[in-house]
Amino acid sequence: MAKPSFREQVLQAREDAIVASVNRLLAEKGFDLMTVDEVVADVGIAKASLYKHFDSKEALAAAAMVRVLDRALAELAQIRAQDLSPLDSLKAVARWTMRQQLAGEMPSLPAQNSSLRQALISDKAYMDRLMQLSDELGAWITAALAQGSLRSALPPELVLYTLFARACDPVLGMLRLSGQYSDEQIIELLLQTCFDGLAQPVANAKPRR
Repeated sequence: MAKPSFREQVLQAREDAIVASVNRLLAEKGFDLMTVDEVVADVGIAKASLYKHFDSKEALAAAAMVRVLDRALAELAQIRAQDLSPLDSLKAVARWTMRQQLAGEMPSLPAQNSSLRQALISDKAYMDRLMQLSDELGAWITAALAQGSLRSALPPELVLYTLFARACDPVLGMLRLSGQYSDEQIIELLLQTCFDGLAQPVANAKPRR
């Protein structure tokens, strides 16, 4: 493979800086409040230079999400290498997503935004990675259901969407603001409620009067 030219290296470095800035701003402010002007000011480039790489705010968000999915897939590969049980693998994924959010590395996207939704659906790199991530998580979910580690009545897609929701759970930030817990304590508390629910375990439940 030919070594990239100096110009190509400069362009790649600028694109990386743009995506890193977008990722941070999306994590801090969310898609609706982030502006292109903020991105160019943060990176220190002209708006015309940014538009050489990305033609819209939606394209910027899609690029940031592709980078997040790349990181997530790399994390899944590391988890697979540990040879954990399907349930423990799912917990490890949830733990990683929550750490990313607390570190300000998880973009915040609106649940409903037609222009952004269409941009993401039309982005092949994003969709390919999302499908790969969903398939790999789905395999662990199916195995955990078959082993009885998860409630068999739960639809697999519900478990998948619940895991995705942990990446943008507002409870993490609220517990951090309380100042009562460390980040790791917050993560473990959220893992308990995600996988064990809120009800008292039957063995420890107090008898009704």
